[in-house]
Formats: sequence, C-alpha cells, structure tokens
Amino acid sequence: MNQLINLFKLLSDESRLRIIMMLYHQELCVCQLTGILELSQPTISKNLSKLRDLNLVKDTRKEKFVFYSLNLDNKVFIKLLDDIAENIELYPQLVLDKSRLSDKDIYLNQCCNPVL
Repeated sequence: MNQLINLFKLLSDESRLRIIMMLYHQELCVCQLTGILELSQPTISKNLSKLRDLNLVKDTRKEKFVFYSLNLDNKVFIKLLDDIAENIELYPQLVLDKSRLSDKDIYLNQCCNPVL
C-alpha cells in the first residue's frame, strides 16, 4: 500500500507529472527536459532523482549524455499514464509540453554543447 501512496504523492507535483509525461512520449536527457518544460536544471534533476528512487524512471548513458526513460515494469503507473495521455486535451500545459518535444534536439545542443 505504501508504494501506491508514494506513487500518488509523486504524481501530485506538477513538475514531476510534466517530466513523467514527457518521458511517456520518449526518452530525454536533463538538458532537453529543461528546455521543453522551461524549468531549471536543479528542479529537473531533483525530481528525476525522486522518480529514480521509486524505480519509476531509469537512466542510460549515451556518450557523455544521460537519458531518462520510464520504467515499464510498474503496470499501475503505466496504466495511469496511458489514461492521462488518452485525455491529454483536457490538460493544456501537457498539450503545450508535448508540442515542444519537436524542439528537443535544439535544447540538447544548447545546453550540453556536444562535441561531434
């Protein structure tokens, strides 16, 4: 029961919910989340840490970047996100965030300045 309560506590924070919904659509790094959501890097990192602690997200290193994605093992969590995504038009902020996903590579290059 505590796991379920902790899940709803995490989802009750707007920043975390926005991060989760972006990761629902695709894997992203902190730089990309910062640009898409227009939140500070410390805010994104702190919230990702909380999500990782509850095993809701996982990270993968790709060269010098760390990308985050949802952990698909928690079926209740994924079902909740599926329901939110199916009704995304009810949540203007989430619609706006999703529309900014197409700019994700711009944010990656601006923030992390990768060497090619």
